[in-house]
Amino acid sequence: MNDKLYVGRPNIGSREAFLARVNDIYDRRWLSNDGPYVLEFEAAMSRLLDVRHCVAMCNATVGLEIAIRALGLTGEVILPSFTFIATAHALQWQQITPVFCDIDPLTHNIDPSKVEALITPRTTAIMGVHLWGRACNVEALQQIADRHGLKLLFDAAHAFACSDGGRMIGGFGDAEVFSFHATKFINTLEGGIVSTNNDDLALRLRRMKNFGFTGYDQVESIGTNGKMNEVSAAMGLTNLESLDEFIDINRAHYHRYRERLSDLPGLTVMSYDETGKCNFQYIVVELDSEIAGISRDELVRRLHEQGVIARRYFFPGCHRMEPYLSLYPEAGRNLPETERLVQRLFCLPTGSGVSVADLERVCDIIRGLVK
Repeated sequence: MNDKLYVGRPNIGSREAFLARVNDIYDRRWLSNDGPYVLEFEAAMSRLLDVRHCVAMCNATVGLEIAIRALGLTGEVILPSFTFIATAHALQWQQITPVFCDIDPLTHNIDPSKVEALITPRTTAIMGVHLWGRACNVEALQQIADRHGLKLLFDAAHAFACSDGGRMIGGFGDAEVFSFHATKFINTLEGGIVSTNNDDLALRLRRMKNFGFTGYDQVESIGTNGKMNEVSAAMGLTNLESLDEFIDINRAHYHRYRERLSDLPGLTVMSYDETGKCNFQYIVVELDSEIAGISRDELVRRLHEQGVIARRYFFPGCHRMEPYLSLYPEAGRNLPETERLVQRLFCLPTGSGVSVADLERVCDIIRGLVK
C-alpha cells in the first residue's frame, strides 16, 4: 500500500455502480463508436453545463486539437504560458504559433489588458485557460475577440462544475474543452469533452472525432480518432453520481488548510469565491521565500522526503519548455508575472484520497518548516 500523498489522486465513485455498468458493457459487446453510455454521458454533461452540445473525446488534448481544427484556426493564437504544456502543444502540433501572454497576478489567468498588444494580422484566436476552476475575465476577452474578428476558445480542464457570473463554465466563447483525466476532479479514467452552443461547430466536431464519417461508409472531410470508449463513459457516469460528495470533501479540506496555514509568514493559500459554484479541486499556495525563511523548492523537497508529494505548477512555464524555449528564447522578457509566479507557487494534496488526519499531518510539516 502506497502511503504517499499525491496531488491529483483520483476521486472514485461507487465500485458497485461502476462494475454494474461494466458488466452491462460486457453483455452488450458495444465497446466504442458512440455507445449508449457515451451518449448518456454527453447528455448528462450538456444538462449540467447548460449547453446545447457536449462532444465526448478520448482525452482533452485531442479535444483541443479537434476544436482548434474545427474552428479553422491558423497562423497565431494568443494564450498564457502559465498552463499545462498540452495547451500550447495542441497548437504547435498543427503548425499554429502559440503567442504567450502574461497573467494577472491575482487570478493567475490570462491578463486581458496584455492581449491586444499581441494581436497581429496572423492572429486567428485567443485561448484562455480557467486555472484552478476560476474563470478568466470572459467578458473582456470576448470584447477583444469581437473587435478583432477572432475566435475565442477556452481550456477548461480545471473548471468542471464551476460557474462565473451565474453561468456555468462551458458555454463561453466559441467552445470550451474539459479534461476528465484520472487526476481531475471528475474522471473518466481518461477522457474529455468539447462543449459549445454552436450547432454547426458541434457537427464538425462530431465528424472530425470519427475520421470525417457522415454515414456508414461515407467520409466527407478530414478527421481522426478522438472517440471516448464505453468503459470511460461508465466511469464518468459513476463519478458524476458522487459529484456533491467530492465537492463537499474538497471544500472542507480547503477551509481546513486555510485555517491551519493562513497565519504563517510569507505563505498565502489561494482563496475561492464561494458565491457561485466551485469544485475546490486545487489547494494553491504562494510562498515568499524571503519572508518565510525557506524557498519554495526547498519546502517542496522537504515535503517529498516525508511522503507529501506537493507539486510545482506550472513550472517553469510553457515558454521555458521545448520546443518553445528554442523557438522563442526571449519570450520571458514579456512575461514578468509568469516568471515570478512559477518560482513561488505549489499545490498540496486534497480530494477523497486524503483523510483529515493526512491533511493535519501536511499542515504540521509545513508549520515546522515555515518560521
